[in-house]
Amino acid sequence: MRQRADGSGTADQRREQMLRAALEVIDERGYPEARITDVAERAGASPALVIYYFKTKDHLLTEAMRYSEDIWYEAGTRRLAGIGTAAGRLEELVAMICLPEADVTPSESWLPMLDLWARAGRHPEVAGFRRKFDERWRQMISSMVVEGQEAGEFGPVDPDDFAVMLSALLDGFVILIALDDPTVEAGRAFELSMHLVASQLGFTWVPRRRARGLEDG
Repeated sequence: MRQRADGSGTADQRREQMLRAALEVIDERGYPEARITDVAERAGASPALVIYYFKTKDHLLTEAMRYSEDIWYEAGTRRLAGIGTAAGRLEELVAMICLPEADVTPSESWLPMLDLWARAGRHPEVAGFRRKFDERWRQMISSMVVEGQEAGEFGPVDPDDFAVMLSALLDGFVILIALDDPTVEAGRAFELSMHLVASQLGFTWVPRRRARGLEDG
């Protein structure tokens, strides 16, 4: 990042370092046990400087999750850009939730989100972030449905209702995947989700190799 004349480039860098450090601490210790002192030590900063930037622990941790969310959406936009059909893009979106990346296990990738949901029930600042996160997620799904309907790929469902249903289904699978439920491993969650998506939107879905191939490598 290029430093600007007013010095804000350096400030932005320091802020990003703290957000990355906060995400590392959350991954290692869990959201409730993450402390400002741990984040400061990881970022090579003083606790006072972390507080100067983020004011409270909840503000720091929600901003770290927001930062992680933005990275996830940026990566998702790149992944979806090269897919030529709405059905294919929606399938890829479901895969991004259910199927782990090569270097991340499913439980590791979603445990911070479980921590966030649990804290949102008692902390208004965290609850507000959770609502915005869900609104953004449902809007993404709804927009994909509208695109598919305009292209003649999907049937006449209500896009917003479908987005609520699918987001709730995927959230439920995220919990089971994160808890290593032996009955609902990642590949099965993906295929069950896609069978429901196809039946609701009225298109034929043929499982791709990656969906069936988690156990095959």
